[in-house]
Amino acid sequence: MENVYDLIIIGSGPAGLAAGLYGSRAKLNTLIIEKDKTGGQIVITDEVANYPGSIREATGPTLIARMVEQCEEFGAARTKDTIVDVELEGDIKVLKGQKGDYKAKAVIIASGASPRKIGCPGEKELTGKGVSYCATCDADFFEGLEVFVVGGGDSAFEEAMYLTKFARKVTIVHRRQGFRCAKSIEEKARANEKIEFLLDTVIEEVKGDGILESIVFKNTQTGELTEYFADEEDGTMGVFVFVGLVSQTDVFKGKVNMNEQGYILTDVEMRTNVPGVFSAGDCREKSLRQVVTACADGAIAAVNSEKYIIEKFGE
Repeated sequence: MENVYDLIIIGSGPAGLAAGLYGSRAKLNTLIIEKDKTGGQIVITDEVANYPGSIREATGPTLIARMVEQCEEFGAARTKDTIVDVELEGDIKVLKGQKGDYKAKAVIIASGASPRKIGCPGEKELTGKGVSYCATCDADFFEGLEVFVVGGGDSAFEEAMYLTKFARKVTIVHRRQGFRCAKSIEEKARANEKIEFLLDTVIEEVKGDGILESIVFKNTQTGELTEYFADEEDGTMGVFVFVGLVSQTDVFKGKVNMNEQGYILTDVEMRTNVPGVFSAGDCREKSLRQVVTACADGAIAAVNSEKYIIEKFGE
C-alpha cells in the first residue's frame, strides 16, 4: 500500500524508542513521530541508577542517544510533528499532524506524560524565572543559592541530591511526614548535609517581580501561612517541582478507552480496545512508571503489532 506505514509510533521516549527498535528489527516499515524533544522525561534526568546495566556515567541523554542510534541502525524513520487528530477505527489508521497526514496499519501510542504543576498563584508567571520542573536543565542557574524541592517520591529525592552539587542549601518540601520514595534513597538524602526537610507543608503561592523572591508556605496540619523571602544578598532562590505526572493523551480522548486520570487502558499485551492500536509507557495505566517498564511496554507493543499486521493483512 502506497504511503502507508506498517507501524507508526507516537512518542520517542524510552517506550517509543524500544517499540521502534523492535518494530524495525522485525522488518516493519516503522515511523516514530515526536512533537517535542526526543527522549521524553528521561532526558531531564541526570542519573539513571535503577536501569539494569546502567553505569555510573549513564545519564538520561546518553541512554536515549544510544536508543536512537539503535533504532536508526535498523531502519526506523523519525519525524517531528504534533498530532492534532486521529482516525483509529478503520483497517488503515490515519494520524493528522500539523505538517500533514500519516497512515499506518498499526499504531503504538507512547505519548508519555508531563510534570504536574503545583497549581498555586504565581507559578505560571515565574516558571523559568525561579520555578522549574527539571533539575538537570536548570540547576546551574542556582549555583550558590538556596532551592526548595517539592515532592516526596524517588524523582524529588534524586533531583534534590543532584541539586546539592550546585545550590548551597536544598530543602525538600512535602505535604506529609512519610515519603513515597525508596528507603535507600531517603537514607542517602538524609545523610547529605546540604539537604533539609520541611514537612506537613505545601506551597500556597510564589511571588516576585520578574524573578522568584518569596514563597508562601502553608502548614497542612494547622493551616498557618508563612512567607519566606530569598536571602537579601542572593535576591532570588529556586523552586523545583516533582509532584507526579499528567498523561499526554488529550488527542486520543474518545478514541480509545482511558481511566478517569486520562491514562490509556490496555491489556497485558499492550492492546487498547481498538484493534491495531496499542499503548506503551507513561501514558498508559500501570503501577510503575520507570524507564525499565517503559522499554518493556514498547517491546511488547511492537511484537504484538507485528502479530496483528500478519493476522490482519497476511504479511
